[in-house]
Amino acid sequence: MERLKQRADFLAAATGIKVPAAAFVLQARKRADDGPVRLGFTVSKKVGNAVERNRVRRRLREIVRLSSTTDMQRGYDYVLVGRRAALKVPYARIAQDFDGALRRLQAGRQIKSEGNTGSQ
Repeated sequence: MERLKQRADFLAAATGIKVPAAAFVLQARKRADDGPVRLGFTVSKKVGNAVERNRVRRRLREIVRLSSTTDMQRGYDYVLVGRRAALKVPYARIAQDFDGALRRLQAGRQIKSEGNTGSQ
């Protein structure tokens, strides 16, 4: 698993699929290659001061680190956009939301691919 660091990668992920949750928004985008999963974390200044933003970012990174990343697909970029609620929502709830967001993302991709059969 690699980290996203360049702004262009974050902007590209923002054009992909978005799955909202209470403490974050999960964005995903299929890349042209079949390389390893790449992850990015971002928290805007609207969330709070630097201390609060870093706390949200640390919580999101730990959720991803401890979760079973088997639901993440190779060749995809994932970005977690932190929300202010991440400061107050219990850690276990954020972990559940992350797993649920990955499942909804996977289900959405399957629906899209099944809907594109080409026969009308």
